[in-house]
Parts: sequence; structure tokens; C-alpha cells
Amino acid sequence: MLSDIEIAQQAHMKKITEIAASLGIPEEDVEPYGHYKAKLSEKLFANTKDKPDGKLILVTAINPTPAGEGKTTVSVGLAEAMAKIGKKAVLALREPSLGPVFGIKGGAAGGGYAQVVPMEDINLHFTGDFHAIGAANNLLAAMLDNHIQQGNSLGIDVRKITWKRCVDMNDRQLRNIVDGLGGKPNGTPREDGFDITVASEIMAVLCLSNSITDLKDRLSRIIVGYTYDDKPVTCGDLKAQGAMTALLKDALKPNLVQTLEGTPAFVHGGPFANIAHGCNSVIATKTALKVADYAVTEAGFGADLGAEKFLDIKCRYAGLKPDAVVIVATIRALKMHGGVPKTELGAENLEALEKGIPNLLRHVSNIKNVYKLPSVVAVNKFPTDTDAEVELIMKKCRELGVNVVLSDVWAKGGEGGIEMAQEIVKLCEQPNDFTFSYELDGSIEDKIEAIVKKIYGGDGITVLPAAKKQIAQLTDLGFANLPICVAKTQYSFSDDQTKLGAPEGFKVTIKNVKVSAGAGFIVVLTGDIMTMPGLPKAPAAEKIDVDENGRITGLF
Repeated sequence: MLSDIEIAQQAHMKKITEIAASLGIPEEDVEPYGHYKAKLSEKLFANTKDKPDGKLILVTAINPTPAGEGKTTVSVGLAEAMAKIGKKAVLALREPSLGPVFGIKGGAAGGGYAQVVPMEDINLHFTGDFHAIGAANNLLAAMLDNHIQQGNSLGIDVRKITWKRCVDMNDRQLRNIVDGLGGKPNGTPREDGFDITVASEIMAVLCLSNSITDLKDRLSRIIVGYTYDDKPVTCGDLKAQGAMTALLKDALKPNLVQTLEGTPAFVHGGPFANIAHGCNSVIATKTALKVADYAVTEAGFGADLGAEKFLDIKCRYAGLKPDAVVIVATIRALKMHGGVPKTELGAENLEALEKGIPNLLRHVSNIKNVYKLPSVVAVNKFPTDTDAEVELIMKKCRELGVNVVLSDVWAKGGEGGIEMAQEIVKLCEQPNDFTFSYELDGSIEDKIEAIVKKIYGGDGITVLPAAKKQIAQLTDLGFANLPICVAKTQYSFSDDQTKLGAPEGFKVTIKNVKVSAGAGFIVVLTGDIMTMPGLPKAPAAEKIDVDENGRITGLF
């Protein structure tokens, strides 16, 4: 069996100008980065704004497990399948982060015969967007510390600095550091730390911005710390937004690549789905809707995190309305939610599979009853799935009135997703009454509680004293009307990653609350959320190599 990278390296890619032409994108709006990837000019987005929108399809999933769900694979395969049934379709995905690529996850460009290519480029430096975001983040950090060194006219309390430096790599050693050592010429000693680039607020800002002007305005609103009398200090106060925008002006342009079958794909932006909103850029999604009849996009992690934030944050800010939702599930993951350890997932276990189905049902109910959107469950087939297991999940879903199709895109590419594509076309013609899970005019606590009760199935929230104080401060500062971005474990509906399936009778503990004023949402921290992951005992990086001809191996 060929690995993902071996399949990708055998692909016969079309020139990127040909891919752009298939979408009717003028040559002057295509900025090639080599033969097979390109940036699209900012003028394209402006010039297409009066065109009618195509249909927007959101791909989400059950709560993920270490067994993998293949959400990106299904997204890619669905877009390919839409093309196979004669529809003009385009894909809109996030860019992979180097941290997970070299850590546990490996590559993140789909899998099997449903991948975006050039796979190596997309998984590594790509067009340099993440490097630009890291540079802008660290420029702001440097200007902040320089302001303090040069007299601190803003009265910044070094104990209340909230802005961190970042690097796009899993490096636990940098989570908590002390810098500015070595005497007065070398800065003011203080506690500091690094986030991974995808957790930087600048990533979220870039992905929610509609234009360079909007980007600059959002950057200026970023809060970097507080004064001795607890007044917020912003990027605008440091006069950093202009230089940061200069670093980010090209990163704001969507990237165009293709799937293994030549379906156009916009791969752009990549905020974390727990600490941020976990979706690709607004500009890429909106442009995709203007140049194709169907735009397939995905949101990170399970529907309780990624889809909730896509719908309650991204759609609210961007004025988007999904026409249909795909909820990806795997037999392997459902068995894990039913109590089977990862080491035993290869063995048939119908009892555990049935026990895991409630996790899927809660996600289906949320999409149908809370957000009121048409949906279909896509059972993403793995080679280890037995016929009896496939038959059971399909039968149980239909008995419970759940719309379900089998997806075999990993093994067959677009051909394995035709039934799914045909169902999506039908769903997109159905009326839907898209509704948010909460309105913005409630208090911060009210909105958090609405998410916990409506989406997670919990009984409510427990707000710790530190978080109560932070909520009061943010309310006094005028931020109470912002949407909520809950940072919690992706593995469970609750804030306890060991509670798999569809837990009930739990409360979510709110530990810290902070504002991402540039992105425009309140970040609510529960559990132990890492904004700087570490590498595992045997990182994926150990298997990656390059031969004498420059051919990369081991990249998933």
C-alpha cells in the first residue's frame, strides 16, 4: 500500500494557471509561486464582490480521537466528487502548521487518493504565510519591549503583559521563559513565553479580515498588556500596525493549489480550533463562493469546537450562511467513544460501535436542532472496517432518522464520494433557517452557558474567582457584546478529555477569560489548553528525510 506522500508524488499536476483559468480567474489576478501554486491578488476579491454566491458546504466531525477521522480527506474527496458529477466546485481549507507536521499528527493535506497537492510544499513552507504571521507577531513583541526600555511613556506594567512571542514549531521548552537578562542594555527582565504561530491572535486576525484596511484596523486593536492602573495597551498605542500590515500584505492573499484530480483548492490561514476559531480565511471562503457554484470548507476538530466557532463567529462576522453540513464519522473513532482502546480498534466490535453512536447523534442534533441546517453524516471508510460494522452504523443511523452516506474517498478519490456529492446537491436546495446558538446582547456568562448547555449537553458552568474578576474587567472595558471562543479539549463534549461518548450531568469549569480584541472575540479557557504544544516521544520528524535528488520521504 502506497503512503500518502508516495501517492502525492505520483500525481500529474496541472499548471496553476490552468487551474485558475478553470475558475474564470483572469491571468492578471494570478501570482504564481512556481508551477503548481499561486497567490490570488487582492483585486480579485474586490472585483467579484457583486457576483452571486455559490452554495457553501461545511464539513465537520464527531469529537476526534487518536484514531483519526479524516475530515480533510472527506472535504477533498467531496470537492472531487462534486466535479465528477458535473458541478463547478472549489475547496477552501486551512494551511497545516509545522508543529503538528513534525509532531504527532504528521501531514495535513488529506490522505490516500483525496489529497491537495503539491503535498510537500503545502505541509512545509508553502507560500510563507505562517512565517509572515510569526514575523509580525514578533515585531509587535519587540516594539513592546523596546517601548519599555526606552522610558515606558505608556506606563506599561511588565507584570501585566499579555502578548507572547511565537514560533511555528512544537517546543515545550519555550512555554515559560525569563528574558531581558544581562543588565540594563539588554532590556527589562520579565517572565515571558512563546505560543505556536497558529495560536497567535494575528493568525485569527488575518483569517477574519476582509481587506488590508480591515486587517490594519484589527491589528491596531490587539491588546498587548495593561498599565499600572489597569488600562489596556494596544498595538495602535505602540504604532506598530502599519509595519505589521506591511509584513502581512501578501499573506492576506489566498493561496491556490489543486487536488490529485485537478479540482481547484484555496488553502489559506490556519488558526487553532480551540484557542481560536479554527477555520480558513474569510477572504478565501468568500472568494471561493464567487468563482464556483459549490464551495466546500471545513472547520477544525469536532463540531462542538470547529463548527460552533465557524457558525457563531466566522459566519456572524462574514455574513455567511451554510447551505449544507457534512458530519464526518469513522467506525474506528466511534468504537473508541464506545470504550475500545486504540490498540484494539482493528478488531471487529459491534457492541462498542453501538455504544459510541451517541457522540455522533449529539453532533447531528446540534446541527439540525440548534443551528437548523440540513446535514448528512459521512461514514469515512477505513480498510480495517468490517462489513458487519459498516452495515451496523448505516442501519442504526437510518433507524434513528439520521441522513447517512458511506464515503470511500481515501481509497477511490472523487469516485468514492459520488453518493455524498449527490446528497449534498439535494440538501443545498432545501430551505434552511440558519440560527446562531446565542445572541450577542447577553452577558459573557450567559453566552458561555448557552454554548455549554445547547452544544455540549452540559448542566452549566462553574466560574472560578480569577475568571469572575476577568469577566467583570472585560465587561467594564466594553467587550461584553463580543462572541465567545471556548478553549477546551477537543476529545470530549465536556472539559474532561476522558469523558468520551455523549456525557451528561457535567459542568464546565471556567478558569480564565481574556479578550482577543483584534480578532473580535472573548477567549474562555477551560481545562489545560496548550498554546505551545510539545513533541511526543517519537515525533513524526524522525521519519522525514530527503534523498540525494531532493525527494522528500516520510511526510505521512
